[in-house]
Amino acid sequence: MSDPRTFATELGIPGLQDLHTHFLPPRVMAKVRAQFDEAGPLIGRPWPLHYRDEDDALVEVLRSFGVRRFTALPYAHRPEMAEFLNDWAAGFAARVPESAVCGTFFPEPGVTSYVSARSETVEVWKVHVQVGAFDVTDPLLDAAWGVVADTGTPVVLHAGSGPVATPYTGPGPVAALLRRHPRLRLVIAHAGAPEYADFLALAEDHERVALDTTMAFTPFFEEMGGAYPPGLLPRLRDLGLAGKVHLGSDFPNIPYPYGVQLEALARLDLGDDWLRAVCWGNTVALLG
Repeated sequence: MSDPRTFATELGIPGLQDLHTHFLPPRVMAKVRAQFDEAGPLIGRPWPLHYRDEDDALVEVLRSFGVRRFTALPYAHRPEMAEFLNDWAAGFAARVPESAVCGTFFPEPGVTSYVSARSETVEVWKVHVQVGAFDVTDPLLDAAWGVVADTGTPVVLHAGSGPVATPYTGPGPVAALLRRHPRLRLVIAHAGAPEYADFLALAEDHERVALDTTMAFTPFFEEMGGAYPPGLLPRLRDLGLAGKVHLGSDFPNIPYPYGVQLEALARLDLGDDWLRAVCWGNTVALLG
Protein backbone atom coordinates (compact mmCIF):
# COMPACT_ATOMS: atom_id res chain seq x y z
CA MET A 1 0.00 0.00 0.00
CA SER A 2 1.45 3.38 -1.03
CA ASP A 3 2.19 5.70 1.85
CA PRO A 4 1.01 9.10 0.55
CA ARG A 5 3.93 11.04 2.03
CA THR A 6 6.47 8.61 0.63
CA PHE A 7 4.69 8.68 -2.73
CA ALA A 8 5.04 12.47 -2.90
CA THR A 9 8.62 12.50 -1.63
CA GLU A 10 9.72 9.97 -4.23
CA LEU A 11 8.16 12.13 -6.94
CA GLY A 12 10.01 15.18 -5.63
CA ILE A 13 6.86 17.20 -4.91
CA PRO A 14 6.09 19.03 -1.63
CA GLY A 15 2.94 17.01 -0.98
CA LEU A 16 -0.40 16.32 -2.63
CA GLN A 17 -3.13 18.61 -3.96
CA ASP A 18 -6.51 16.84 -3.80
CA LEU A 19 -9.24 18.65 -5.71
CA HIS A 20 -12.03 16.26 -4.76
CA THR A 21 -12.62 15.68 -1.05
CA HIS A 22 -15.83 16.15 0.91
CA PHE A 23 -16.60 17.89 4.19
CA LEU A 24 -20.24 18.59 5.01
CA PRO A 25 -22.35 19.79 7.94
CA PRO A 26 -22.57 16.92 10.44
CA ARG A 27 -26.25 16.15 9.88
CA VAL A 28 -25.79 16.19 6.11
CA MET A 29 -22.71 13.99 6.30
CA ALA A 30 -24.60 11.54 8.51
CA LYS A 31 -27.27 11.21 5.82
CA VAL A 32 -24.64 10.75 3.12
CA ARG A 33 -22.95 8.02 5.14
CA ALA A 34 -26.31 6.32 5.66
CA GLN A 35 -26.76 6.15 1.89
CA PHE A 36 -23.41 4.41 1.55
CA ASP A 37 -24.14 2.09 4.47
CA GLU A 38 -27.48 1.10 2.97
CA ALA A 39 -26.16 0.86 -0.61
CA GLY A 40 -28.86 3.38 -1.52
CA PRO A 41 -30.35 3.78 -4.99
CA LEU A 42 -27.59 6.11 -6.21
CA ILE A 43 -24.86 3.89 -4.75
CA GLY A 44 -25.86 0.61 -6.30
CA ARG A 45 -23.54 -1.76 -4.41
CA PRO A 46 -22.02 -2.34 -0.95
CA TRP A 47 -19.72 0.57 -0.14
CA PRO A 48 -17.99 0.07 3.23
CA LEU A 49 -16.53 3.43 4.22
CA HIS A 50 -12.88 3.21 5.22
CA TYR A 51 -12.82 6.63 6.95
CA ARG A 52 -15.51 7.73 9.38
CA ASP A 53 -14.83 10.41 11.97
CA GLU A 54 -15.47 14.02 12.94
CA ASP A 55 -14.17 16.78 10.67
CA ASP A 56 -11.20 17.74 12.81
CA ALA A 57 -9.94 14.17 12.92
CA LEU A 58 -10.42 13.73 9.17
CA VAL A 59 -8.52 16.95 8.47
CA GLU A 60 -5.66 15.58 10.56
CA VAL A 61 -5.71 12.39 8.49
CA LEU A 62 -5.25 14.40 5.30
CA ARG A 63 -2.48 16.42 6.92
CA SER A 64 -0.76 13.19 7.95
CA PHE A 65 -0.87 12.12 4.30
CA GLY A 66 0.86 15.34 3.24
CA VAL A 67 -2.21 16.70 1.46
CA ARG A 68 -1.44 20.39 1.32
CA ARG A 69 -4.63 21.58 -0.38
CA PHE A 70 -8.09 20.03 -0.48
CA THR A 71 -11.78 20.88 -0.82
CA ALA A 72 -15.10 20.59 1.00
CA LEU A 73 -17.32 20.31 -2.12
CA PRO A 74 -20.83 20.57 -0.68
CA TYR A 75 -23.60 19.78 -3.15
CA ALA A 76 -27.28 20.69 -2.97
CA HIS A 77 -29.92 18.09 -3.77
CA ARG A 78 -33.04 20.22 -3.31
CA PRO A 79 -34.11 23.87 -3.42
CA GLU A 80 -33.28 26.22 -0.53
CA MET A 81 -30.32 24.13 0.57
CA ALA A 82 -27.39 25.59 -1.35
CA GLU A 83 -26.93 28.73 0.68
CA PHE A 84 -27.00 26.80 3.96
CA LEU A 85 -24.20 24.62 2.58
CA ASN A 86 -22.32 27.63 1.23
CA ASP A 87 -22.36 29.36 4.60
CA TRP A 88 -21.11 26.20 6.29
CA ALA A 89 -18.34 25.66 3.73
CA ALA A 90 -17.15 29.24 4.08
CA GLY A 91 -16.84 28.70 7.82
CA PHE A 92 -15.01 25.43 7.31
CA ALA A 93 -12.45 27.09 5.01
CA ALA A 94 -12.01 29.93 7.50
CA ARG A 95 -10.87 27.49 10.20
CA VAL A 96 -9.04 24.99 7.96
CA PRO A 97 -6.41 26.88 5.97
CA GLU A 98 -5.71 23.99 3.60
CA SER A 99 -9.31 23.98 2.36
CA ALA A 100 -10.35 25.95 -0.69
CA VAL A 101 -13.49 28.02 -0.23
CA CYS A 102 -16.18 25.88 -1.85
CA GLY A 103 -19.76 26.46 -2.88
CA THR A 104 -22.66 24.86 -4.68
CA PHE A 105 -25.77 25.93 -6.54
CA PHE A 106 -29.08 24.44 -7.61
CA PRO A 107 -31.72 25.32 -10.25
CA GLU A 108 -34.02 27.51 -8.18
CA PRO A 109 -35.26 31.11 -8.08
CA GLY A 110 -32.48 33.38 -6.84
CA VAL A 111 -29.61 31.14 -7.90
CA THR A 112 -28.01 33.84 -10.04
CA SER A 113 -28.10 36.28 -7.14
CA TYR A 114 -26.32 34.06 -4.64
CA VAL A 115 -23.81 32.79 -7.20
CA SER A 116 -23.02 36.39 -8.12
CA ALA A 117 -22.74 37.41 -4.48
CA ARG A 118 -20.23 34.64 -3.78
CA SER A 119 -18.30 34.90 -7.03
CA GLU A 120 -15.46 36.87 -5.42
CA THR A 121 -14.90 34.41 -2.59
CA VAL A 122 -15.72 30.89 -3.81
CA GLU A 123 -12.63 29.15 -5.20
CA VAL A 124 -14.29 25.91 -6.32
CA TRP A 125 -17.95 25.19 -7.09
CA LYS A 126 -19.43 21.69 -6.87
CA VAL A 127 -22.43 20.51 -8.90
CA HIS A 128 -23.74 16.94 -8.67
CA VAL A 129 -26.43 16.27 -11.25
CA GLN A 130 -26.83 12.62 -10.30
CA VAL A 131 -27.76 13.38 -6.69
CA GLY A 132 -29.45 16.68 -7.49
CA ALA A 133 -31.60 15.14 -10.25
CA PHE A 134 -31.45 18.10 -12.62
CA ASP A 135 -30.20 18.88 -16.08
CA VAL A 136 -27.20 21.21 -16.30
CA THR A 137 -29.05 23.03 -19.10
CA ASP A 138 -32.03 23.88 -16.88
CA PRO A 139 -33.03 27.46 -17.86
CA LEU A 140 -32.99 28.50 -14.20
CA LEU A 141 -29.22 27.95 -14.22
CA ASP A 142 -28.36 29.72 -17.46
CA ALA A 143 -27.48 33.13 -16.03
CA ALA A 144 -25.64 31.56 -13.10
CA TRP A 145 -23.51 29.52 -15.49
CA GLY A 146 -22.75 32.77 -17.27
CA VAL A 147 -21.48 34.33 -14.04
CA VAL A 148 -19.31 31.30 -13.33
CA ALA A 149 -17.91 31.34 -16.87
CA ASP A 150 -17.08 35.03 -16.59
CA THR A 151 -15.25 34.65 -13.27
CA GLY A 152 -13.41 31.51 -14.43
CA THR A 153 -13.96 29.72 -11.12
CA PRO A 154 -13.61 25.95 -11.56
CA VAL A 155 -16.67 23.74 -11.15
CA VAL A 156 -16.16 20.13 -10.09
CA LEU A 157 -19.03 18.56 -11.99
CA HIS A 158 -20.30 15.04 -11.38
CA ALA A 159 -22.08 14.35 -14.65
CA GLY A 160 -20.87 10.88 -15.60
CA SER A 161 -23.29 7.99 -15.19
CA GLY A 162 -21.27 6.19 -12.53
CA PRO A 163 -22.02 4.63 -10.19
CA VAL A 164 -25.70 4.67 -11.27
CA ALA A 165 -27.06 6.31 -14.41
CA THR A 166 -29.99 8.71 -14.20
CA PRO A 167 -31.89 10.68 -16.87
CA TYR A 168 -29.64 13.66 -16.07
CA THR A 169 -26.20 12.07 -16.36
CA GLY A 170 -23.96 11.56 -19.35
CA PRO A 171 -21.93 13.71 -21.73
CA GLY A 172 -24.82 14.97 -23.84
CA PRO A 173 -26.15 17.63 -21.45
CA VAL A 174 -22.60 18.79 -20.65
CA ALA A 175 -21.80 19.16 -24.35
CA ALA A 176 -24.97 21.23 -24.74
CA LEU A 177 -23.99 23.37 -21.75
CA LEU A 178 -20.58 24.03 -23.27
CA ARG A 179 -22.12 25.09 -26.56
CA ARG A 180 -24.00 27.73 -24.59
CA HIS A 181 -21.07 28.64 -22.28
CA PRO A 182 -17.83 27.50 -23.94
CA ARG A 183 -15.62 29.36 -21.43
CA LEU A 184 -16.82 27.39 -18.41
CA ARG A 185 -13.95 26.00 -16.36
CA LEU A 186 -15.31 22.51 -15.67
CA VAL A 187 -13.49 19.67 -13.93
CA ILE A 188 -15.31 16.45 -14.77
CA ALA A 189 -15.40 14.27 -11.67
CA HIS A 190 -14.35 10.61 -11.77
CA ALA A 191 -12.77 11.18 -15.22
CA GLY A 192 -16.36 11.02 -16.51
CA ALA A 193 -16.85 7.36 -15.60
CA PRO A 194 -18.09 5.31 -17.30
CA GLU A 195 -18.34 7.61 -20.37
CA TYR A 196 -14.57 8.03 -20.33
CA ALA A 197 -14.03 8.59 -24.05
CA ASP A 198 -16.76 11.20 -24.45
CA PHE A 199 -15.66 13.29 -21.48
CA LEU A 200 -12.01 13.00 -22.48
CA ALA A 201 -12.96 14.40 -25.87
CA LEU A 202 -14.81 17.30 -24.26
CA ALA A 203 -11.68 18.13 -22.26
CA GLU A 204 -9.56 17.98 -25.40
CA ASP A 205 -11.95 20.18 -27.36
CA HIS A 206 -12.54 22.89 -24.72
CA GLU A 207 -9.72 25.01 -23.36
CA ARG A 208 -11.11 25.19 -19.84
CA VAL A 209 -12.46 21.64 -19.39
CA ALA A 210 -10.43 19.18 -17.34
CA LEU A 211 -10.84 15.83 -15.57
CA ASP A 212 -10.24 14.64 -12.04
CA THR A 213 -9.08 11.15 -11.14
CA THR A 214 -11.53 10.55 -8.31
CA MET A 215 -11.84 6.79 -7.76
CA ALA A 216 -11.04 6.17 -11.42
CA PHE A 217 -8.55 3.39 -12.17
CA THR A 218 -9.03 1.78 -8.73
CA PRO A 219 -10.05 -1.90 -8.63
CA PHE A 220 -13.24 -1.03 -6.70
CA PHE A 221 -14.43 1.49 -9.29
CA GLU A 222 -13.47 -0.62 -12.27
CA GLU A 223 -15.58 -3.47 -10.91
CA MET A 224 -18.60 -1.20 -11.32
CA GLY A 225 -18.02 0.58 -14.60
CA GLY A 226 -15.32 -1.38 -16.36
CA ALA A 227 -11.63 -0.65 -16.74
CA TYR A 228 -10.43 2.58 -18.27
CA PRO A 229 -9.96 1.86 -22.00
CA PRO A 230 -6.23 1.33 -22.58
CA GLY A 231 -6.44 3.05 -25.95
CA LEU A 232 -7.31 6.33 -24.21
CA LEU A 233 -4.21 6.37 -22.01
CA PRO A 234 -1.91 8.24 -24.42
CA ARG A 235 -4.52 10.97 -24.71
CA LEU A 236 -4.96 11.04 -20.93
CA ARG A 237 -1.20 11.44 -20.59
CA ASP A 238 -1.18 14.38 -23.01
CA LEU A 239 -4.11 15.97 -21.21
CA GLY A 240 -2.41 15.68 -17.83
CA LEU A 241 0.84 17.16 -19.11
CA ALA A 242 -1.23 20.01 -20.55
CA GLY A 243 -2.47 20.83 -17.04
CA LYS A 244 -5.93 19.31 -17.41
CA VAL A 245 -6.00 16.25 -15.12
CA HIS A 246 -6.24 16.72 -11.34
CA LEU A 247 -5.84 14.35 -8.43
CA GLY A 248 -9.14 13.62 -6.73
CA SER A 249 -9.89 10.97 -4.12
CA ASP A 250 -13.47 11.38 -2.74
CA PHE A 251 -11.98 11.18 0.78
CA PRO A 252 -13.44 10.34 3.25
CA ASN A 253 -16.27 8.52 1.46
CA ILE A 254 -14.09 5.81 -0.04
CA PRO A 255 -14.14 2.03 0.57
CA TYR A 256 -10.36 1.60 0.69
CA PRO A 257 -7.27 3.37 2.07
CA TYR A 258 -6.28 6.69 0.48
CA GLY A 259 -3.09 5.20 -0.96
CA VAL A 260 -5.10 2.93 -3.27
CA GLN A 261 -5.89 5.93 -5.49
CA LEU A 262 -2.21 6.82 -5.73
CA GLU A 263 -1.25 3.24 -6.56
CA ALA A 264 -3.90 3.18 -9.28
CA LEU A 265 -2.41 6.30 -10.88
CA ALA A 266 1.11 4.90 -10.71
CA ARG A 267 -0.03 1.65 -12.36
CA LEU A 268 -1.11 3.60 -15.44
CA ASP A 269 2.61 3.95 -16.18
CA LEU A 270 2.23 7.42 -17.67
CA GLY A 271 5.50 8.66 -16.21
CA ASP A 272 6.70 10.64 -13.21
CA ASP A 273 6.22 13.96 -15.00
CA TRP A 274 2.55 13.09 -15.45
CA LEU A 275 2.19 12.07 -11.80
CA ARG A 276 3.89 15.27 -10.63
CA ALA A 277 1.55 17.35 -12.76
CA VAL A 278 -1.62 15.50 -11.71
CA CYS A 279 -0.83 15.22 -8.01
CA TRP A 280 0.65 18.70 -7.54
CA GLY A 281 1.34 21.14 -10.34
CA ASN A 282 -1.97 21.19 -12.19
CA THR A 283 -4.03 21.98 -9.11
CA VAL A 284 -1.51 24.54 -7.87
CA ALA A 285 -1.96 26.27 -11.21
CA LEU A 286 -5.74 26.03 -10.96
CA LEU A 287 -6.15 27.25 -7.39
CA GLY A 288 -2.98 29.27 -6.82
